[in-house]
Amino acid sequence: MITVDMTKAKVIAHNARIATRSAAFAPLDIKATIPAEKDAAEAARAVIRTEDAALQVSMDAASNEDELKALMPVVS
Repeated sequence: MITVDMTKAKVIAHNARIATRSAAFAPLDIKATIPAEKDAAEAARAVIRTEDAALQVSMDAASNEDELKALMPVVS
């Protein structure tokens, strides 16, 4: 029987979450430097941060590999 080390699996999942968040922030980081687009970019970044925080809590609460897999973002 194969056992999954949930501590290591969560680290991998969080790294994927961080990579996905960074990719989503990249275009907004550029827009945040443009005065006319600054407010909209910051609002969009706030939405991403809120969603990411909820995902982080869910990943930490996952009790088995199936729950964790269901939460894994697709890294492109």
